[in-house]
Amino acid sequence: MEKAKGPRSADVDASEAEQHHPAACDGALSKAFGFLGKRWNGVILATLQHGPLGFAELRRAVEGISDSVLSERLSELSAAGLTYREVEPGPPVTVRYRLTPDGAALMPILSELAGWASRHLPDTPSARRGGRGESVARRGGAQGTTG
Repeated sequence: MEKAKGPRSADVDASEAEQHHPAACDGALSKAFGFLGKRWNGVILATLQHGPLGFAELRRAVEGISDSVLSERLSELSAAGLTYREVEPGPPVTVRYRLTPDGAALMPILSELAGWASRHLPDTPSARRGGRGESVARRGGAQGTTG
């Protein structure tokens, strides 16, 4: 079998080198971060990891989110197969949201990403409050910039 010299001076099977497609990997990462990085999606998923919640419970748990945005994000997460909307017959009818197995499979990844962020990214008051924190000017940074 043909061998290709890798940059680490180790022999690599040519077939292994051919299996890595940077464009496909970059596209998958862009897609994942584009979806999970959308404001509130990660927070909603992380909140649901502790068990099913009703809409009002989720709204209280995710500080600063409006009803319309929460509804939109829950629909997107459901369409992506990450959450499930359970309707329990009443009276009163109860609607609860929970993670699907695919959503639950993301939790270790999101936890690792959160740990990495806390170790390597600056901790700002605006980051802790979902982007609604004090301005950088009040912290001694650029004037007129908000978090």
